Amino acid sequence: MHKELPLGGNMTELKPAVKAKIDKVFAKQKTYALELRKSDYRQRLAVLKRFETAFKDSYDKIHKAAAADFGKPGAEVDLAEIMPVVTELKHIRKNLKAWMKAEPVKTTLSMMGTKSRIVKEPKGVTLVVSPWNYPFNLTFGPMMWSIAAGNTVIIKPSEMTPKMSKVIGQIVKQAFRPEEVSLFEGEADVASYLTNLPFDHIFFTGSPAVGKHVMAAAAKNLTSVTLELGGKSPVIVDKSANLKKAGKSIAWGKFNNNGQTCIAPDYIYVHESIKDKFVEQMTAAIKTQYGLGEDASTNTDYCRVVNAGHHGRINRLLDDAKAKGGVVLTGGEVDAKSKFIAPTLIEGMSDDSAIMNEEIFGPLLPIITFSEIDEAISYVNARPKPLALYIYSKNDKVTNKVLQETSAGDTCVNQTVMHFLHPNLPFGGVNNSGIGKSGGVWGFRAFTHERSVLVDKHSSTAMMYPPYTPGVRRLIKATIKLLS
Repeated sequence: MHKELPLGGNMTELKPAVKAKIDKVFAKQKTYALELRKSDYRQRLAVLKRFETAFKDSYDKIHKAAAADFGKPGAEVDLAEIMPVVTELKHIRKNLKAWMKAEPVKTTLSMMGTKSRIVKEPKGVTLVVSPWNYPFNLTFGPMMWSIAAGNTVIIKPSEMTPKMSKVIGQIVKQAFRPEEVSLFEGEADVASYLTNLPFDHIFFTGSPAVGKHVMAAAAKNLTSVTLELGGKSPVIVDKSANLKKAGKSIAWGKFNNNGQTCIAPDYIYVHESIKDKFVEQMTAAIKTQYGLGEDASTNTDYCRVVNAGHHGRINRLLDDAKAKGGVVLTGGEVDAKSKFIAPTLIEGMSDDSAIMNEEIFGPLLPIITFSEIDEAISYVNARPKPLALYIYSKNDKVTNKVLQETSAGDTCVNQTVMHFLHPNLPFGGVNNSGIGKSGGVWGFRAFTHERSVLVDKHSSTAMMYPPYTPGVRRLIKATIKLLS
């Protein structure tokens, strides 16, 4: 999802005072989590109502912090940071009572005389480690699901966007008591210490590399995890596609937030017969939405790279691609001082170029061609499973073939990224791109333990207890025959 230093390894030792503060909050939340087991949906919604008030009171601070940290335009903040949070709040408010209800289970023939149900219970004390690219959305989403499920929450926001993290901390402090939700800022040493504590669930959003460290730390305590990671999300453009629509939606999905989105298109596989027309439409869409080349640098709707380190990394990907045969079709302009990189389309780079093997997480979009759809499918399948896969086609057979013969976290057909905003769809990766699903009821389930409860009324199980006399053995065999 984003690039950062891995947890563990060479880092400064966490100060004793910070450890003590974390340990104190963790212990307090562990005690309070036991009380929350008795909470009903009204109590949980009341806690979320406090958060909603604090969040909505902070809109101006949210916009200013986003602009200060990496030039996020106000409209993008509204669309990608504020709207998902308030939409999810409304969805939780509408559905939480139903989500929390115990589910009755149909009694089978072998279980005659019993009655069973599945009880939804909180996991306990939970940790949310959130990224820098959409800090409010990707912090408060998991936090809300955890609260809705009846848990306490400790938050570790990213140090990469300090202004936004500060506002997140202010909202948390205004809305919650420390035993309900607490937040700890800091570098990788804080994240490492937190992930090694015996939480009941960890929800991590970040890169696959760091996700492995989080999972390894969690394994020491047998803590369950949700990992929302990333990878190289492909776009397949079939020759039957509506190229104008494809150009507009891919440009938006790729270049909003300057390409710093875990589900942004990472490369495009386009049919060779329409490649030139497709590039024309993509170029036209970029020009309309953000401006071409240097024009984008003065467009207030175009975000910036988060910091100098990431700017240098993306620039190195571009230089390496050009050194290995890449030809820039549009864009390519770079300014380190303002952390600007123009929306860039590039083709012709070799398969061993870094841009074709690393998650780009920036405004560079490689284009490659295929002649038969099987080529595109084979290319996707030869790489780690992506967080998202996008298909542009009017041909249902082609679409269904791609869906059936590939694996990805989620997919949009003739659109990009919008599946993340759908409250009735699960969101998440598979293998390298993530573990577990979130969003709506799936977010609630991520922080919920489904407990089986069986009540024996008048079952005949006792008839099969030892000693295994001939009569008991005949009864067991007869039962097997009946159930077969």
